Amino acid sequence: MYGRKACQLVKELASGEKGQLTPFNSDLFEQVVAECTQHHLELQALIRKMQEEGLDVQTTRNAEHHGALIRHLSLVRNKRCLMAYVYNRAETIQSFLWKIGHVLPQEIEEKLCHLEVEYFKKHSAALKSYMSKMQLDLTVDMVPPKDPYIQVRVLDDIGDGIVLSDDKTANFARHSMHFLKRTDAEQFISRGLMEELTG
Repeated sequence: MYGRKACQLVKELASGEKGQLTPFNSDLFEQVVAECTQHHLELQALIRKMQEEGLDVQTTRNAEHHGALIRHLSLVRNKRCLMAYVYNRAETIQSFLWKIGHVLPQEIEEKLCHLEVEYFKKHSAALKSYMSKMQLDLTVDMVPPKDPYIQVRVLDDIGDGIVLSDDKTANFARHSMHFLKRTDAEQFISRGLMEELTG
């Protein structure tokens, strides 16, 4: 049945948890693209047949016309499903930049196709360029914090000689505790390398 594979692709997208990605289904995606190509070729053949018979494509209502209409509508539906799949994944990928930072963890990157990884890198580079020109970090908290400094504990050995925003260097050994500017700590917290200590 026409459009069934494209429908499966959208259902797969809808069944996933909001804000999370399932691995890119390149096999099913390519099958839908192949179905689109087949519909396009069949549509052209039906229109060509009507033209060869001297029939007006716009006004004739015969079997070829209805076959062409079905293939055209199936082609449009498949394209809409493909675009919905790509667009929704792209929105989720953009949201990772705000939640995780400029470096994707391996477990997320494995779920992306090559073009999605490139899209994330280019989007990240564009945002970095904009922030450096504006001298403003947009990835920090959307709600202004009560205190610009926070106490953090290092969860994983980050290393020494890490340069902070005030041009000071710090040694972030595992389980060490620090009192840092929120903007300095945020990038490490989002990557799971530090945790904020409260209370």
